[in-house]
Amino acid sequence: MEYLSHSEEETEAIGERLAAALSPGAVVAYRGGLGMGKTAFTRGLARGLGCRGRVTSPTFTIVNEYEGRVPLFHFDMYRLPDADALFDIGWEDYLDRGGVCAAEWSELVADALPEDTVYVTIARHPDHEDWRTITIEGAELS
Repeated sequence: MEYLSHSEEETEAIGERLAAALSPGAVVAYRGGLGMGKTAFTRGLARGLGCRGRVTSPTFTIVNEYEGRVPLFHFDMYRLPDADALFDIGWEDYLDRGGVCAAEWSELVADALPEDTVYVTIARHPDHEDWRTITIEGAELS
């Protein structure tokens, strides 16, 4: 399904709606370049999962953890050389912890993603620089 976001707030709201459709153990794989709104989407996802605290990009830490009704594990795969490196940092343990794993730059570790991964692609709208087209595959928003 494709959604149009006119602002960072709308991107967050779409992320919050997706949270309602996810079960513990879900993996959300982001696709999209720098500055597309992946962290904004994750803020909404965190809010929808009942997580508190400031959501930031895990660029330098690889993973940020947020406690909530359903925990959120927010990964940035950009600095990982391959899927093997993801397993070295305990990917399987995160998958087994009953939270939601959200992975930025997921295409770099595609081999490590489960079959039922939800894919979120965020791209600049072709006619409006500030708008985003958000495509969600593998989950239905209510």
